[in-house]
Amino acid sequence: MPAGLITVSREYFARDPVELGPLLLGAVLSYTTDAGRVAIRIAEVEAYRGVGVDPGSHAFRGMTRRNAVMFGEAAHLYTYFTYGMHTCLNIVAGRRGESAGCLLRGASVVDGIELARSRRPGASDRDLARGPARLAVALGVPLSAGGSDLLAPPFSLEVPASPLHFASGPRTGVSGAGGGAAFPWRFWLPGDSAVSPYRRHARSHD
Repeated sequence: MPAGLITVSREYFARDPVELGPLLLGAVLSYTTDAGRVAIRIAEVEAYRGVGVDPGSHAFRGMTRRNAVMFGEAAHLYTYFTYGMHTCLNIVAGRRGESAGCLLRGASVVDGIELARSRRPGASDRDLARGPARLAVALGVPLSAGGSDLLAPPFSLEVPASPLHFASGPRTGVSGAGGGAAFPWRFWLPGDSAVSPYRRHARSHD
């Protein structure tokens, strides 16, 4: 397991997702099932603000049955189905009612790799959790886990004791007004093999 990780309170996650996103880089999220435990180190995230603010967000037009978790308590899991076949995982951010969150886009498996391999047969170790859909499959988290508290079993979530060097750029696959350089809210660990190759309009930060 990576060193330099700490357990933090829920208050840590109750902040603007654009601020929280970089702080999640290097964090380790684990999920335990009857089959065992898998843990991933987060290498890439995307931040989404909420109602009336972020046209790329599922919550932009208000609360629905689908996105209600985003309006709740921070550090809970918001799941959604995409392309009719893939589950994506998001960490709820901000205060109640702010409808903010961070999509987990890419990670590397740091514990339970054999179990992760069995869930994604034929995938290279680099690609086990490289991409939001692959990440959910490798962890074994189903769509029905939406609303779960990420700070309580069967989940655990630890963050780096100090923020890591990161890069930022436009979010991937967001069309319309929410895409492009006006929303450079994708954050990643430069040089990490679990990050997707898209780098357009990247900026680097210390």
